Order: sequence, then C-alpha cells, then structure tokens
Amino acid sequence: MKDKYFQFERVDDNITELFIYGDIREPNMIDRWFGDDETRVDAFSFKDALQEVDTPNLLVRINSSGGEVNQGLAIYSLLKDFKGHLITKIDGWACSAASVIFMAGEERIMPESALIMIHNAWMSAVGDSNELRKQADDLEMITQPSVNIYVEKTGLSEKTVKSMMDDETWMDYKKAFELGFATSIEKDGEAQQSIKNVNRYIKKLVARNSELESRNTQLELLFATKNKKEIKNQEKEEKDPWESFLNL
Repeated sequence: MKDKYFQFERVDDNITELFIYGDIREPNMIDRWFGDDETRVDAFSFKDALQEVDTPNLLVRINSSGGEVNQGLAIYSLLKDFKGHLITKIDGWACSAASVIFMAGEERIMPESALIMIHNAWMSAVGDSNELRKQADDLEMITQPSVNIYVEKTGLSEKTVKSMMDDETWMDYKKAFELGFATSIEKDGEAQQSIKNVNRYIKKLVARNSELESRNTQLELLFATKNKKEIKNQEKEEKDPWESFLNL
C-alpha cells in the first residue's frame, strides 16, 4: 500500500509499517503550481490511508523536522483512534509536530541514533502592539494541546514541560527514556522497556481482573437470589392443601 505523501507497507498478517519521512503540512501554492513534495504528509490524506490498515499492529516510523501544528494534532488523534496496538519509532529525529505524533504510540521506541525535539508553536506576525499581543496570546493557546499531550504521556508536570518547550529542548534516547517521552530504547540491537510502561500494563491487567471479579460477584448474587425465590415458590406449591384450608 503506497501513497505519494507517505508510505504504508503491510509486512505480514500481524503488522503494517507506516513511514512519516517528510514535512507535516497541507499543500501550498508552490506545490499546486510546480508539483507536490513527495515526502509531505497531511492529515486529510492520512485518514484515508489509515482506514486501509487491516493488521492488529501498526508501527509508525518517523524521521521528520515537523510542520504545521494543526496537521500534527490531527494525525495524533487519528492514530490514537487506531483499534489495534500502536507502536511509534524514531528512525532519525522527530521534531516539533513530529514529536507530537510520536507520542501517540502505546509503545514509543527510540534507538541510540534517534533525537526528539519539543518547542513552542511559532509564527510570523505583523501589526501594531495590540495585534502582536493578541498573536502572542494565540500562540500560547495553540501550544497548549501539545503541552497536554506531553504531560499525559510522560507524567511530567505541566510546569516542567512548558519550561522544556520554552528552551526548545533536544533529547537523545537516554534523556527521552528517562523523562518518559520514550517507553523503550534500543542499543546494540537490544531493547530496554520503561518500568513505567510495564507498570502501566500491569495496572491495566489488575483493573481488568478486578472488573471481571466484580462481574462474577454480581452474577453469583443474582443466581443466589434467583435460587432463593425458586425454592420459596416451590415450598409454597408443595404445602399441604389441608394446611391451606385450615389456614395453618
């Protein structure tokens, strides 16, 4: 399954690989006039291709400098809705909007050769002091969804994440793993999984088991109540007719 803007490869019946190896943006006038950039990725085309994935596992491989915030957030949401097991992996680097897409993975892998960069949204602006103040306020609002995603996925405080984004922070595989941006790292062909990720998986199993135990308890009470009613009704039916006649 191949596309002009990105590439899906169905490896086998178990897993499909998706490659995001270019800018994350909508087509611009230059693309329309002189031909599209073959490495470009946009959410509109992405959603149609994602619907064609029919394997239980999806591996998204990323090497991108980022792009438009709205496109990155939309692709993140599309990947989060994937019904199977989602793995993201940085093959080169994942910067800006690409780092947001990376965070969509249940399992997020960084080899020792990978880098990730997070920063605030930015734009070019012109106008008077009022317009520039409004643009600054707008940028803070535009940045906030990315902050929320990093906080949710890493467990870091919002203050820490905002400080990192203010500083335009680059992380290698060790730092990203330590801070929770990556859940697994690869070095010399060997993988190491985050304890946080393992604990999260265990908590899910415990919660699932508790839910099943609760359901079993409810069923047992239901059957016990039903059996008592049946026994009581049976006793009434078997009562001596003379007792009923004499009101005994």
